[in-house]
Amino acid sequence: MKRLYRDLFPWLKLLLRRRQRFLVGALLAWVTLLAGLSLLGLSGWFIVSCALAGIALTAGLPSSLDVYVPGGGIRFFALLRTIARYVERLYNHNTVLTLLADLRYRVFGDLTRLDDASLKQRRASEWLSRLTADIDNLDNLYLRLLIPPVAALLTILMVSAFIAIWLPVVGAVVAVVLTLLWAVVTLGYGWLGFANSYQQVSDQEELRRLVLDQVQASAELLSYQTSIWHRQKVQQHEAKALGNQRRLAMKSAVGNAFVSAVTGLLLLATLWIGSFALSSGQVSGPILVMAVIAVLGINEVLGLLPAAFLKLGSSYAAAQRLNALKVNDSAWDIAELPGGAGGHAIQLDNVDYCYPGAIHPALVNLQVMLPAQKRAVISGVSGAGKSTLASLIMGRVAPTQGAISVAEVSPLHISPESRAEHFALLTQQTDLFDGTLEANLRIAKPDAAEEELWQVLSMVALESWVKQQPKQLLTHVGEKGQQLSGGQARRVALARLMLRNPTVVLLDEPFAGVDADTARHLAGALDRWLGCRTAIFLLHQVDDVTLLPGVEYRWRLDGGRLFTDTTVES
Repeated sequence: MKRLYRDLFPWLKLLLRRRQRFLVGALLAWVTLLAGLSLLGLSGWFIVSCALAGIALTAGLPSSLDVYVPGGGIRFFALLRTIARYVERLYNHNTVLTLLADLRYRVFGDLTRLDDASLKQRRASEWLSRLTADIDNLDNLYLRLLIPPVAALLTILMVSAFIAIWLPVVGAVVAVVLTLLWAVVTLGYGWLGFANSYQQVSDQEELRRLVLDQVQASAELLSYQTSIWHRQKVQQHEAKALGNQRRLAMKSAVGNAFVSAVTGLLLLATLWIGSFALSSGQVSGPILVMAVIAVLGINEVLGLLPAAFLKLGSSYAAAQRLNALKVNDSAWDIAELPGGAGGHAIQLDNVDYCYPGAIHPALVNLQVMLPAQKRAVISGVSGAGKSTLASLIMGRVAPTQGAISVAEVSPLHISPESRAEHFALLTQQTDLFDGTLEANLRIAKPDAAEEELWQVLSMVALESWVKQQPKQLLTHVGEKGQQLSGGQARRVALARLMLRNPTVVLLDEPFAGVDADTARHLAGALDRWLGCRTAIFLLHQVDDVTLLPGVEYRWRLDGGRLFTDTTVES
């Protein structure tokens, strides 16, 4: 129990930051339940009272009944129940969406703090699962595990107190029995279904992975004649997951049956005890019927709790998986890079890097000293380690050995805000979102004036093309920029980078996918834009030195080692 609380506490704390919304939502749920029970009880009292009054009149006995007050009460509770249910659903679903946004913001923030090595250990689909399926399981905490049991317990106490006004013994029995039943269907069923629902999270993720493999690797599976074997593996895991779901469904059905059985027995007990009070004249028939119907309505209050608490294990499993994303903040948020227009010196001292599980290191004994406001080019074939070196300088991974410093500060100890302000990296992978060209550019600078957008588009030789489009800056680029050519997409990414004002710039193949004239245009624009910034060009090979004006340092990566490149002359 202590471990359960420890792992769920960060997420409960995050949810309870909006405790005012939680309390209002619980109050609305409670009012809805009370209105329903009041409507049911008052209707039963009114029907019995009318029946007794009719029988008395038929028998010639004097009888009177005020139909207006209870009739108005029935209409009031019917209207209150309808309005309260609508407002409760609207309010609580809005709260849930708000909490989901908080949770996703928190998890996405944790993902951004993971280094590249950690991110590459899992597939993109698995990280997406963290942002969707795991957070949806945590959503169960608020919508099913916090509000309903609180509202149910308050309703039990209120109904018991109401019945005790006329039937104290019945009220006491109802309070004790229903409180024990509440404990069983919450704490008891949370324990009963914990293992199954915990396993369900792993089953769903594994099944999702196997199905994606079946689709994405279908060509390879067919080539190696293993598609039938893999399909059988999917079916076996599906059968296992289905069996676990059946067990959960069976426990849920047993829980509902148990609630119905207990409330049914309590109903009989209420009738039995109340009959003695009725025969002794302590209570009237309509009051007894009202108490019986109120007990009958409790079944609706408790009926949803067993299925909800059977999913406690899945919420706990999701919390554990998301807790594993949390990094130690003490290693971050330590230093801020100095401001100013100038660049910062970059130094690597005996730096080695080896990927987890790899036999040979990717980088070996790197010695680099690039003074501030200078430019360098590092060339090397694919797999030589250029992207790894860029990740080290950006602070995205920690060196296995040695030290890296930017302005005499380790990139790992620079706050994320300062790194985002001072560092800029153009990667070979272009990330554009399904939106307009303007929206993709404003990611770098949301308050950029329209003139600035046109200026950077001119710098990357896209201004004339954009002006030819019917919607110009409002042209949609498509998902992942698929409406653009590869070269255009990279130039949009470069233009987005130029909207910022970094002091350290790393450009990985900035001239890829463009013709010679466009490459020369980009080289001139980069020469002007880089100015006093510290810059490193990462290239497969240097084919044209005129594309690298201002470059004073030339190195070559080969086999993870860095050498001075003497094959290129200025």
